[in-house]
Amino acid sequence: MRIAVIGAGASGIAAGVNLLNAGYRDFEIFEKAEDVGGTWRDNVYPGVACDVPSHLYRFSFAPKADWTMEYAPGAEIHSYMSQVAADKGLASHIHFGVEILRLEFDGAGWIVTTSRGGEGRFDAVISAMGVLHKEVYPDIPGRDTFVGQSFHSSKWPVKASLDGKRVAIIGTGSTAVQILPAILDQVKSAAMFMRTPQWVFPLVNKPIPEEKKAAFTREPKRLSNLYAFLGERLNRGLAASVVGLNEEGLREIREACERNLQENVADLELREKLTPDYQVGCKRLVVSSAFYPAIQRENAELITDGIAAIEPTGIRTEDGRLHAFDVIVYATGFDPFNFHRPMKIIGRDGLDLDEVWSESAQALRSVMAPGFPNLFFIGGPNSPIGNFSFLLTAETQIGYIMGLLAEIGRESPGKIEPRADVTEAYNRAIEVSIKNTIWVTGGCNSWYFDPSGKVASWPWSYERFEADLRKPDKSEYILS
Repeated sequence: MRIAVIGAGASGIAAGVNLLNAGYRDFEIFEKAEDVGGTWRDNVYPGVACDVPSHLYRFSFAPKADWTMEYAPGAEIHSYMSQVAADKGLASHIHFGVEILRLEFDGAGWIVTTSRGGEGRFDAVISAMGVLHKEVYPDIPGRDTFVGQSFHSSKWPVKASLDGKRVAIIGTGSTAVQILPAILDQVKSAAMFMRTPQWVFPLVNKPIPEEKKAAFTREPKRLSNLYAFLGERLNRGLAASVVGLNEEGLREIREACERNLQENVADLELREKLTPDYQVGCKRLVVSSAFYPAIQRENAELITDGIAAIEPTGIRTEDGRLHAFDVIVYATGFDPFNFHRPMKIIGRDGLDLDEVWSESAQALRSVMAPGFPNLFFIGGPNSPIGNFSFLLTAETQIGYIMGLLAEIGRESPGKIEPRADVTEAYNRAIEVSIKNTIWVTGGCNSWYFDPSGKVASWPWSYERFEADLRKPDKSEYILS
């Protein structure tokens, strides 16, 4: 069996390691960039860090005893990803600087075309392109007229200097909240443009003591126990809370967020501006203990007036005021429904995946779509994302995909695709259950809503996700 893997980010690395462990050798990983690491390679903005505990945000097969912080900085995670890829022997399988442009199923397999030309036929394709990688810019008049430096947070220039600059940050999500405290000591001023306030959960990121690192090294069992404990705590706590299965947990989270705001923002007018009018968990929860102190510093400003236009020298708000800036940072997030695009995928009988998913992306168990045999998605439609550990999600899906690969056989591999009726029923069940989640009942608009207006996330417990993807049910698929 010849297998193509798209992407060498976290899920691509995990897929490669699992393929090797299962005895597959004829696979190639195509990575359009020049390095592994995905989002941790691309995001180098000041203050970038993970908001999942370090000892949970790692591969199950690659424990790390010497994380420096309880919530690892981005550069350390990128280094970890690179080390895992090297240690597990993936180097010879990865093609850097090669972007897949087109996949076309010809009845026998997938014809793969990349930026360097034809790559031949593959029996199976695993899409490991990640979820949050296609940056989004706001639709603001005059955005291209600004004469200063401007960039998306995920495109932070390596040589960007903010010393003494007047900086605008558009956005108030996790990225913006990390950037603001990290730049205030070097900039002349920083203004955050906020359209919607966020619930901010207090999180103090502490260094991990050397004695604890040494203990984890001496006693690997302690490390694995901590990994299991943190996973259980996250999944039964926050993950269960947002899908309506842990009301007490949701109340505790809200109380912690409210307490964080009340105790750390003394100015009543500012506190009012920072208070959301929707339920906690409705948007992806922001975690920080540094943001509230930072936004109150003398050289920081919170601007809640709407943006009317961007002009050559700054940003004009709807009250008519022109705010002058030297740098504009767009911390405006990503398109979680980009999936495979701009790659073209043509399946059985000429089916175009762009057309099939034009209104709403649907798959069976997030990993396969009818009409696209032997094409597997990691992080596909309705995957548990947001305040989940994506590495846990990816590894669960990869394990399921390995089971599907086993069904088609290694020698003279066959074809497998989900039944259309089963896929339709599965997605109807999701639509019914999603109505009980905080994303629908919480009174907000968020990036969980797809272009058709449906909330596209996982509506059930994480335990159910793991149980459902433990082993494929052959009756849900067509084997040929």
